[in-house]
Amino acid sequence: MRWLGSFHAEWTKLRTLPSTWWLLTASVALTAAVGAAAASSLTTQVCPSPTACHEDTVKLSLTGIQLSQSLCLVLGVLSIGAEYSTGTIRTTLTAMPGRWRVLASKALALSLLTSAAGVLAVLSALALSRLILPSPTDGATLRAAAGSTLILVLVTLLGLSLATLLRDTAGAITLGLGVLYVTPLLSHLVNSPTWQHRLQRWTPMPAALSIQATKNLERLAIAPWPGLGVLAAYAVGLLVIGGAAFRMRDA
Repeated sequence: MRWLGSFHAEWTKLRTLPSTWWLLTASVALTAAVGAAAASSLTTQVCPSPTACHEDTVKLSLTGIQLSQSLCLVLGVLSIGAEYSTGTIRTTLTAMPGRWRVLASKALALSLLTSAAGVLAVLSALALSRLILPSPTDGATLRAAAGSTLILVLVTLLGLSLATLLRDTAGAITLGLGVLYVTPLLSHLVNSPTWQHRLQRWTPMPAALSIQATKNLERLAIAPWPGLGVLAAYAVGLLVIGGAAFRMRDA
């Protein structure tokens, strides 16, 4: 019953914040709009049919995930960072002293909301893109769609873990954006092919985005599901570390 009460409290806080719905709505719209724009960059002359197209149209349709993930990061950060900035974290911990329970409840509430928004975002992006270009509907497409939804969920948990560790909203967002966008950039800027391969294989976002590929899988630095596992390891690992710090420190 304590777990249920804790989850209900965190769910209520999360769903009653206007910023939650603005960020989730924006992530759906951005994913769909950017995906449609990316699909529009190709023509039916280049891709007359799914089998005759050399481009990975599914991956192209899901390009918007690379932008909407930043909104999910902010959502994760705000879920606890806002409580630290206003001091209401003390009220939360007075009402629910079990800190692991509080953090797990926040993570579950965030995961449920983000997964629902992620499914809507991904399906909208794929549907709009199919109106523009022919795209396959197969197991690889399903894997790319499910994996893209999981990326948004894991990035949200990454934001929660960074905010729990740093107890600073601006710092957590800045560090999180660095993880999402600076490390992929480095993988293209370094001159060493060895280090390029290592960065693409072991840093969160280049590895995780391999889940979107449906063609030329042999060229990937890491296979799709193991790549998503890299992001999961970062998100869950940091959440455990953040939870340990959350339990030991004063509010």
